[in-house]
Amino acid sequence: MIVSPNPHIHANVSTKKLMLDVIIALCPAAIVSFLFYGLSEIAIMAISVASCVVLEWAITKYLMKKPSTTGDLSAIVTGMLLAMNLPPTCPLWVVFIGAVVAIAVAKMSFGGVGQNIWNPALVGRVFLLVSFPTYMTDWTVPAGFISNVDAFSGATLLGQVSILGALEADKLVNLQTLFYNIGGSAGEISALALLAGWVYLLVRKVIRPWITLSIFATVALVAGIFHMVDPAAYTGPLFNLLTGGVILGACFMATDYVTSPMSNWGGVVYGIGIGFIVMMICYFGSYPEGMSFAILLMNTAVPLINIKFHQRKYGRK
Repeated sequence: MIVSPNPHIHANVSTKKLMLDVIIALCPAAIVSFLFYGLSEIAIMAISVASCVVLEWAITKYLMKKPSTTGDLSAIVTGMLLAMNLPPTCPLWVVFIGAVVAIAVAKMSFGGVGQNIWNPALVGRVFLLVSFPTYMTDWTVPAGFISNVDAFSGATLLGQVSILGALEADKLVNLQTLFYNIGGSAGEISALALLAGWVYLLVRKVIRPWITLSIFATVALVAGIFHMVDPAAYTGPLFNLLTGGVILGACFMATDYVTSPMSNWGGVVYGIGIGFIVMMICYFGSYPEGMSFAILLMNTAVPLINIKFHQRKYGRK
């Protein structure tokens, strides 16, 4: 018999149910990436998910000497997010290394789910980007199931900025970009599919909208100010919202329960910080896309944000 202080509040929510909802929400974007990138992306997704699950099982069983935690489905979510942050031509052995870093280093070394400081999938992605930049910036597009052409290579929309200039790059963003955007990481291919998954999570009350909306608002505001000052040098709000990993990061990784603030206002501050850092990296950094770095930097600040912004204590006005 367990005796604990009141109040006793019970909710029919478990980690497994939450992770299952996230998996369902990621499925539309994953399916679109399969259609456009074909067997290559399916293989990357399969290796990433399988590696994360097996690694977590092995670490809990043989190193931590604890019951397996793979049943909570969090390893599957990490594997899916890692795969969606990789180019569709990434070698499978590189995918496996990313899974090792994500699970063994970023997650299990801190004690497992609920105790990690940084988003595991993003730690794996950034490690691969720094360690294997050639593979991680190869935007060759493989032939997919609905593609009529063989594999071709070209710069992403963000990469086009340095080639064409901001004004011409802005013209590349149109209605098609909302439905599909071939080139870049697999998870960037369809903004509409990602937003549909985000709406599903909101309806299911898995996440709250404030973090995502504050990221979108900050990116749009900062991009709008810079674009008004010098439209020839800085791309506009719509371009920055629909290209790169802004939507994927804002909807699925910045909102991670473990690594995001607990309060609504803390989430707003957290989102503003991510949006601002993203645009500073985009405009002045060495990388054309900085969503991963921005989220990891703000993950580091979450404990401080939680101290300053905390939820109202139960029974207090």
